[in-house]
This record gives sequence, C-alpha cells and structure tokens, in this order.
Amino acid sequence: MNGLTSQTLKFWSVTATFVTLVAGFSLNQIPEAIAQAQTQAQSSEVQKLLKTKQCPGCNLSGANLQNADLDEANLQGANLQNANLQNADLEEANLQGANLQGANLIRADLEKANLQSANLQQASLQRADIEGANLTKANITGANLQQAEFENTVMPDGTVRNR
Repeated sequence: MNGLTSQTLKFWSVTATFVTLVAGFSLNQIPEAIAQAQTQAQSSEVQKLLKTKQCPGCNLSGANLQNADLDEANLQGANLQNANLQNADLEEANLQGANLQGANLIRADLEKANLQSANLQQASLQRADIEGANLTKANITGANLQQAEFENTVMPDGTVRNR
C-alpha cells in the first residue's frame, strides 16, 4: 500500500506541476492577446473615421492621424488621448466631450470646431488655428497654446478671445 500511495502522490504532484506551468504560460499571453485585439479594434476605428468622418465615442488613443482630413468629423466623446493630430484638418469638427489629453495638435486646423467640455490637458496646440472654436467648459490645464490663433474663440469660462 505504501508503494501505491507513493506512486499516486508522485503522479498528482507531476500533474499539478504540469497544470501550473501550462496555466502560467497561458496567463502570460493574455495581456499580449488583449493588446493585439485592442490595436486591431483601434485600427478599424481609424479606418472608419478616415472613410466616413463619423466616429463618436471611438477609442483612438495614441492613433496617428497626422495630416488627416477630418473637417466636419463627428468625434463627440471620442478618446484621442495622446493621439497625433499634427497638421490635421479638424475645421468644424464635433469634438464635444472628447478626451484629447496629451494629444499633439500642433498646427491643427480647429477653426469653428466644437470643443465644449473637451479634455485638452497637456495637449500641444502650438500654432493651431482655433478661430471661432467653442471651448466652453473645456479643460485646458497645462495645454501649450503658444502662437495659437484666436479670433472670436469662446474660452472655457465663456469669454470670447480675440488675439
């Protein structure tokens, strides 16, 4: 009986070790699989946006949209955190409630864009054209607005800026 018990314990010990190793390797691959799925989903959302100019609520975080033609695009509530929108044409775009935290909007055309309640914290807006844009209740804390063009622009506090 002792020999049989010893063999049984050895069998279960080896089996448990094997299962632990397999599970460990599988769990290590889960974050990579999730990241890949997110990248593919984001890529399809970028394609959808470029084709239709309609992507409200889309997750475009970190997307490269440099030089994109997005005039009159609907990006209401979209996540564009850390997106590259340098030189993008966003004239008359709806970015109401969009998350543009840390986004690169250098030389972007945001003329007459709706940026109400948008998060522009730490965004780079150097030399951006913000003429006629509506920034009511937008968060511009830490945003770089050097040499941005303001004319008839509604600022976060509701005042109109002409500069």
